[in-house]
Parts: sequence; C-alpha cells; structure tokens
Amino acid sequence: MRILLKLSGEALAGPKKTGFDEDTVRGVALQVKQIAADNQVEIVIGGGNFWRGRTSENIDRVKADQIGMLATVMNCIYVSEIFRSVGLDTEIMTPFMCSSFTKLFSKDAAVKALKKGKVVFFAGGTGHPYFSTDMGTVLRAIETEADTVLLAKSIDGVYDDDPAVNKNAKKYDEISLAEVVKKGLKVVDTTASALALENKMPFMVFDLNEENSIVNALTGKFNGTRVTV
Repeated sequence: MRILLKLSGEALAGPKKTGFDEDTVRGVALQVKQIAADNQVEIVIGGGNFWRGRTSENIDRVKADQIGMLATVMNCIYVSEIFRSVGLDTEIMTPFMCSSFTKLFSKDAAVKALKKGKVVFFAGGTGHPYFSTDMGTVLRAIETEADTVLLAKSIDGVYDDDPAVNKNAKKYDEISLAEVVKKGLKVVDTTASALALENKMPFMVFDLNEENSIVNALTGKFNGTRVTV
C-alpha cells in the first residue's frame, strides 16, 4: 500500500512548541521504519514550528508564504536525517530548485524512489503562495496515486466542534468527505477537502502523541477518525 503521512510541524517540536524535539522525531522515525517494511511511505511536513502565516502586516502575503515553504524544507531535511539515522533510505523533493539540498519533484521520480523502498519527503508545499501544506498533501497524494492520507495531528480525530472550546463536542469514528465539506469541518482546509472529495482520496485522522499511533493506523488498532470517500 502507498500512504502519504502528513505531520504537523508543531507536533514535531514536542513540548518546546518550536524548533525540533529529537526524541519526538526519532519516535516517528521508528514507527515509520515498522510500516515501511510492507508499505510505500510518502511524507509532508508543515512548517508551523518555525513560521505560521502572515505574522506582520509589514510582510507581503506572497513573501510570508514563501517563508513558510522554506520552513517545510528545513523540517524535511532535519526529519530525513533522523530517519536515516535509524536505517531508512530517504529522498527529499521540492517543486522548486533548492540547489543540491533537494531534488525537483516529478511523479515519475517520486514513484521510482518509492518502488526502491525510499521514504519520499515532499517539501515546499505546492511551490505557490496562497496554498497551504494541506493542499500540498492532497495534491501529492493524488499525483502519486497514494491509497490513503494519514493525518497525524495534535488531536485524536475529527469533531463536530472544537473540543478545546466545547467540552460536549462529538468525535466521529467515521465520516464521509462529502459531510466534511458540507459541514465545513476543519480536517484540512476547504480547498484541500474539495480536491480530496473530487478525486476520492480518503483520510485517517489521529493523534501523533498517542503511543504507536502511526503503526496502529495500519494494524487494526486505529483510534482516530476515518474520513471516507
């Protein structure tokens, strides 16, 4: 099975909430090593541990988004190295040239690397401003014909309201993409949800901080929310 794992930058920062927490990243790497034996694994990482949106009115939106793209490149380079330290072979691809740091994305090159057993990181989002890493995640999953997207978040699934604000918020064990779009639920951003719905790309949403959560998602011990097509 070919899976795309989306990791939030904030989750990789661990208790520090910024930068990198090596123990957290190493834990992810060891889980991916377990699932990579039987699955082809692609990864997208957000940049929120370094940069989130337009933090100042003095910064142009396009430039702010470009800073965010570069934050995801830094994250992928770091996480890729931790993956290598546990014995995984990796490849980092971007939609723009980053000198020798990464390789330029193409579907053929990505699929070839996956078939060789490499974990492929997609950094730099879509390469264009006004699109989030959610959009980059869904786009790359569709382009490379992934079977599903694993969304590793700081929350244990999809709720009908924000559980941090509403203690009575209901968690869904399963919900369709059509319902997600209709109800405006923030699984991924609206544009990414619509693209996933149009192209029938399912999600599995879960808490990265749950023990063995990535492995559990693929071994029948899943505790999150399945977003179906």
